Amino acid sequence: MTYMDKFWKALFTLKADVQVSGSGEILTEEDFNNLDWVVGVAEDGQTAITSKTNPHSEITWTLLKAEMDKL
Repeated sequence: MTYMDKFWKALFTLKADVQVSGSGEILTEEDFNNLDWVVGVAEDGQTAITSKTNPHSEITWTLLKAEMDKL
C-alpha cells in the first residue's frame, strides 16, 4: 500500500463522507493544512465551496497520522 493509499484510507476511516482535495502527496502537517475542505455547495448546486480551514474536529493531523501508522 502506498503512502497516499494509507492517507486516503485513514482519512475515510476517521470520517467516511469527508470531501477534500489537494495536490501532490500529503507528507507533513503543513501539507495537511493546505488541503481544500469542502464546506458547502454554491447556489448553482454544482460548485463546491472550499476552505483551507479544516471544519472537522474529528480529523486532525495527529489522529490521521495515528490511523496511517496502523495500516
